[in-house]
Amino acid sequence: MSTEETRPAAGKPVAPPSALAQARSRSRQTSAPFRLTSQILEAESSLRQAELFYLQKQIQAQTPMVLVLEDGEKVEGCVEWYDRNVLKIRGRQKTLVYKSAIKYMYKQGDSGQ
Repeated sequence: MSTEETRPAAGKPVAPPSALAQARSRSRQTSAPFRLTSQILEAESSLRQAELFYLQKQIQAQTPMVLVLEDGEKVEGCVEWYDRNVLKIRGRQKTLVYKSAIKYMYKQGDSGQ
């Protein structure tokens, strides 16, 4: 290995190791608090189970639903199937809708307000 490879590029100052260590410790202090995955799973599991039960009930009954998306668009149809991130809606067309794009949903007979 030549000495040219180990030298820093000309014109670029190199911070002393202690300054780098201080910068790293500051960045670690500003990060989000650490949460155990078991705590996250316990908190979300009851909400997830309620969502799955509701969707399964609507699929079995073939209930006409209205999905209001974040941008205000309405998608009408029956929920055909779902997974963790997506709903498949059967209406005039078959449409895949990301759950993250849904603002709220209601049964078509309800006012939705």
